[in-house]
Amino acid sequence: MVCVSSANDNCNQPAVPEPRKLGVSAQIDRDTFRTRFRQRFYDPAFDGSMAEIDALAEIAWEAYHEGRKSPRTRAAGPGFENPEYELSVQWLQTREEIHKAQRAHEDAQGLTRVLLISGAARNEQTCPGEVSKSYRLCQLAEQTLVAERVIVDLLDLSHLTAEYGRVIYPCKACVSTAMPLCHWPCSCYPNHSLGQVDDWMNEIYPRWVAAHGVMIVTPVYWYQAPSPLKLMIDRLVCADGGNPDPTRTDGKNARKAKAIELQGWDYPRHLQGRAFATVVHGDTVGAELLRRNLHDWLCDMELVPAGGDANIDRYIGYYGPYATSHEALDKDEALQQEVRNAARLLLGTVTRVRASGPPKDDAVRDPRPK
Repeated sequence: MVCVSSANDNCNQPAVPEPRKLGVSAQIDRDTFRTRFRQRFYDPAFDGSMAEIDALAEIAWEAYHEGRKSPRTRAAGPGFENPEYELSVQWLQTREEIHKAQRAHEDAQGLTRVLLISGAARNEQTCPGEVSKSYRLCQLAEQTLVAERVIVDLLDLSHLTAEYGRVIYPCKACVSTAMPLCHWPCSCYPNHSLGQVDDWMNEIYPRWVAAHGVMIVTPVYWYQAPSPLKLMIDRLVCADGGNPDPTRTDGKNARKAKAIELQGWDYPRHLQGRAFATVVHGDTVGAELLRRNLHDWLCDMELVPAGGDANIDRYIGYYGPYATSHEALDKDEALQQEVRNAARLLLGTVTRVRASGPPKDDAVRDPRPK
């Protein structure tokens, strides 16, 4: 790597590379924008209001054309490197919710909190017409934890497929440019100029932060995580080394972020020390692979794996018909008990961590904190 010499060092900080660009544009023209905007009002019930809709389309086009990502901003204020820098009001609101959640998490007198996540996409109120097995298994875990006076926050990711306006946008991979460009919480959304609004992650981040334990129950789809779960996983990258101060990078200044990273970045683990359990189920193949992926991902973020059989992969109705998979679950009393056991084991780990802190060895330094 090229280094810059100085009088004091043989090799100073590496030269900051310019962000690579090829000039490939994703911009669309006015007519295409208007056509896409009007697609939201395809229902004939809107036909009588097209003049008003076209007027709104013109306002939206101006916001898009001018790149008004965050139309409402205010000075960052105390606690930021540049308190005068204008930050999105909505981002600041999410940040405040995260701080409130962290205070609840740290309250030693408060009840234990577990975030229980159903990773399935299937929801009975939309096309599949039937509840997911993951949700049913979550109910078993919830009942077990509630009986122990645990505050259970059930996050059903199938609402992405069934609830109006629910969306988790994909990660834009700022971290691949430079870690400090990835802000905690994510500042990529909302992006009002692109119509990328109402991002569910703004509610989900504080729910992860408040939790003392996290339990994920999910099916395997094509050897991998269901897309709702994967969207959330990708968007949690900012919790693993993300920059809590966007003013340091002047917002999304890629070159400045590269320079900061090359000066040395400490990769703060914003969810460190929370305990986790995972239950992955399938019907033919892939459950073990996904369980390992989830386990490694959570360990990489320095969460604490619950002991014993709190992280399991199982098959329901192995190679049986899809049509009778719920009946297969009804008969699988061993799996039902294993899910209850995983919840209890998670609670045991949470109790130990809350009493004495997560296991650590201060004498050991990670030479590769990335």
